[in-house]
Amino acid sequence: MRTFDDADEVDLVIVGCGAGGSTLMQRLARKGWRVVALDAGPFWDPERDWVSDEAGSHHLYWNEPRVISGADPVPLGSNNSGRGVGGSMVHFAGYTPRFHPSDFRTRSQDGVGVDWPIGYADLRPYYEDIEGELPVAGEDWPWGDPHSYPHSAHPVSGNGEVFLRGAEALGVVAKVGPVAIANGRFGHRAHCIYRGFCLQGCKVNAKASPLITHVPDALAHGAEIRADSMVTRVEVDGQTGRATGVHFVRRGKERFQRARMVALAGYSIETPRLLLNSASKHFPDGLCNDFDQVGRYLMVQGAPQTAGRFDAEVRMWKGPPPEVSTEDFYETDPAKPYKRGFSIQTVSPLPIAWAEHVSAQGHFGDDLRRYLSDYPHWACLGALCEFLPRPDNRVTLAPETDRHGLPVANFSYSQGENDKLLMKAATAAMESLLKAAGADEVITIARFAHLVGGARMAADEEHGVVDASCRSFAVPNLYVTDGSVLPTQGSANPALTIMAVAARTADVLTGGARGGPAPPRSGRVRGTRQSVAAATGTPSGHG
Repeated sequence: MRTFDDADEVDLVIVGCGAGGSTLMQRLARKGWRVVALDAGPFWDPERDWVSDEAGSHHLYWNEPRVISGADPVPLGSNNSGRGVGGSMVHFAGYTPRFHPSDFRTRSQDGVGVDWPIGYADLRPYYEDIEGELPVAGEDWPWGDPHSYPHSAHPVSGNGEVFLRGAEALGVVAKVGPVAIANGRFGHRAHCIYRGFCLQGCKVNAKASPLITHVPDALAHGAEIRADSMVTRVEVDGQTGRATGVHFVRRGKERFQRARMVALAGYSIETPRLLLNSASKHFPDGLCNDFDQVGRYLMVQGAPQTAGRFDAEVRMWKGPPPEVSTEDFYETDPAKPYKRGFSIQTVSPLPIAWAEHVSAQGHFGDDLRRYLSDYPHWACLGALCEFLPRPDNRVTLAPETDRHGLPVANFSYSQGENDKLLMKAATAAMESLLKAAGADEVITIARFAHLVGGARMAADEEHGVVDASCRSFAVPNLYVTDGSVLPTQGSANPALTIMAVAARTADVLTGGARGGPAPPRSGRVRGTRQSVAAATGTPSGHG
């Protein structure tokens, strides 16, 4: 791996090596940019660091302190954050659906949420690119913008068969895939062996994640990754209004990396937290927070799980957790009392997660043991409900500090009435599917998954933090390229869209965007406006 000195003014320093940061790094390294990426977690070695054990995989989650609050506080950890190079995609289920065209215009079409400053057509070519790079396997997709996938669908195991049987009985369209797992060998990667540990990290590297897809390519083209590096503040020059680099702590030593440009990709909790912790004389309320937009509109998806018991063994742990899905309930149905909708997927909780599911129903002692010993007879479905963006669902700084002395994030969340109606509707749909497949008992647990928002893109600085190209309104050479920029979240898993948005931003920065580079803009210092050079252009050196 090539290395740079802190004093070198690299072309770009990226904070975070997850879905957005790794994609941006790889694209720009391929264009000859001198790129350094910093990640607070380790540089994982799947062979050394990952095990086929749930409890032994908890180190993959972000376990630094955070505060949760609001009327419906959301637990943070295993299903909505990651730690280390590869980010949460290291332990995501591998499910990679696209957003629908309607997701980009929910306000104009359905009267809720907000319209994006870009449309589906702006991301379509990047969806196709990323689907080929991961690669994605699945049946032809009939929903949203109908499309096919580079690899054919995987064989279906017991859990998927249950879903397909119930869907056929109810007249619901269900398809196999799409998953970021090659159907067979792919390059240097082994084929899937259906061990069922996608959510704990794929030890055989069959499942795609930036750690094994975009990171190696970025390193081969001259990028540097500094793992175990906690970024504490973005530095902005008080005279020019431009970012000059980032302060970080590595191995107990405080350091500063100079850079011509800065990109934040720490995801929806840590990116707003870093911006708020980067307050200065010119930005006393937090960097890029002149209009109190940083940290706002943070969204989760309602993710109830419904399990059904069958007389025959299902063995739902055999195979990738997401195998079969339906998006028949995705769009707004005028006959329903709620707006927008939900998707339904197979999920396959392993024993510890299954014990949590059962104990949440109030089963303990001998009763709990009976359910656990009956594990092979259960199938499980999960929904993703599109919770709407609300300004008071946000990240602020808490009085508590972490081991670096930095204020930790306080994530306040409360559901709206539309959100609650969606959860009920999704639960009823899953119970119907399982009963139609022959289940003689169903149980549901309320859950929440994924995070997006917190530094959303918008048409102007009064309604968002970044523009359509993910460039901040306040600092012209500061970009945000993670899930925090998404204005709405749809009922789809967000990883593919985050990668597509980052790939589009990379094209903007190199002047090759399908739509052209972003125009120059004035950089703002509080109380003044000064003309600055465009943040895009030719890099100062080559990797």
